[in-house]
Amino acid sequence: MRRSSVTGPVVVIGDTLLDRDVEGVVNRLCPDSPVPVLDETTYVDRPGGAGLAAVFAAAGGGEVALVTAIADDAGGARLSSLLVAAGVQLYPLPLTGATPEKIRLRVRGRVLLRHDRGGTAGRPGEPGEEVLRLIARASVVLVSDYGRGVAGQPALRAALAATRAPVVWDPHPRGPAAVPGVRLATPNELEARELAKAPAGASRLVTATRGAQALRERWRASAVAVTLGGDGALLCHAGTTPLVVPAPASAEGDTCGAGDRFAAAATLALARGALTSEAVQAAVAEASAYVASGGVAAALPPPLTTPYDRPAVVAGSAVTGSGGERIGPAAAGAVIAEVRAAGGTVVATGGCFDLLHAGHVATLEAARQLGDCLVVCLNSDASVAGLKGPDRPVVPQGDRGRLLAALSCVDAVLIFDESTPHAALSWLRPDIWVKGGDYATGGGAETLPEAEILRRWGGQTVVVPYLDGRSTTDMIAAARAGRRGTPGGPTVAGPGATAVRSTAEGAR
Repeated sequence: MRRSSVTGPVVVIGDTLLDRDVEGVVNRLCPDSPVPVLDETTYVDRPGGAGLAAVFAAAGGGEVALVTAIADDAGGARLSSLLVAAGVQLYPLPLTGATPEKIRLRVRGRVLLRHDRGGTAGRPGEPGEEVLRLIARASVVLVSDYGRGVAGQPALRAALAATRAPVVWDPHPRGPAAVPGVRLATPNELEARELAKAPAGASRLVTATRGAQALRERWRASAVAVTLGGDGALLCHAGTTPLVVPAPASAEGDTCGAGDRFAAAATLALARGALTSEAVQAAVAEASAYVASGGVAAALPPPLTTPYDRPAVVAGSAVTGSGGERIGPAAAGAVIAEVRAAGGTVVATGGCFDLLHAGHVATLEAARQLGDCLVVCLNSDASVAGLKGPDRPVVPQGDRGRLLAALSCVDAVLIFDESTPHAALSWLRPDIWVKGGDYATGGGAETLPEAEILRRWGGQTVVVPYLDGRSTTDMIAAARAGRRGTPGGPTVAGPGATAVRSTAEGAR
């Protein structure tokens, strides 16, 4: 296989779903209906659709960016967390409505029932200039269409038609036609038959060939590979004679995600300089090995449970009163959705806020004045301990969240487990991200790590002054030493006597 260095990002575009596998046992029938009762034992959340294809591509190494629509709900927050944790750079588009979810109820590894929720597909928002530039500099693009609107977004389609990168199109019967000139389309045999309206009655290979040839001509695609499950794939490209690529071995198992694995493998092969026929052969081998090894459950490790899963529960106890109703992704999502619907400005800031003091309050009040709502991204206990050591935090996340939410300048609090707020920011998509202190020693706000993420949707990072002489670290040291008073520096008379202090001190 020909190989070359990948000079740009691998870009995945499409609809992302939240997949959940619920495992349980069935020991009885329901007393009011002759149906089995599933007693849940465990569950695992994973990105589905284009999100799963992006995770597979990221596992192959290199820079992978996902352009997808994310809703302002707890499901959207969970998806953002899972994708960023998998090493995917998320370029989110707004999404009206709810996050689409696909829930599989399983017993001993076999699916008993699938439950879909999320309702009618919402409308994806417009991509920003950063997304269009991303597509233009891509080394290869994979469109993973799940029929929910992202692949039909006009500005994205125009950018796809203009890019010089090879495009792989994984279609859906409810989705739009591929843009003209794609390098490879990868329908399964049912999709090929439905999309091409191939007549019934012919043999399997004849039907697949007719469907592939019809789609290739209609879409002006260079090649169409029809996947045939355990029998491999059929490739129609140059000439009228198809190339049949058999699977290396017959395998039975969970096929969920096999099509995404096939498309991602072919995309990565093209990015490395493979011929189309070589890319399809590599994809057949990858998808076959994926099913044989146990499917998605074996391919992706179980993700950690995060506060996104438990928006109303923190540290094992319910968060109620004193602003508790303003804590969690449901609360944050409702706030930002209302502000965006009114054309307002969403502001966010973040930190550990271990011991809430006047310096924190000054930063929060200044941040709130910049827009129409303020969402605080709060490091969880696990995140604080990872950043600052096993002796921190002093105040548990439940109490820290309640104190912040009780402030009149704070509209919602979102607790996150990661070491950085990047996943939370990718979901919130604030117009302004605020840091307290001074980063002007080298390059100003542009040196902030969050600045690059904010640019993906046209957001802005800013710095506000921080009251000097306030430091959680100094307060803890003074308390342990038995001293009294305001530690860490001279007393400041009021807001007019501000001095700039490092954010590393400000959010602690």
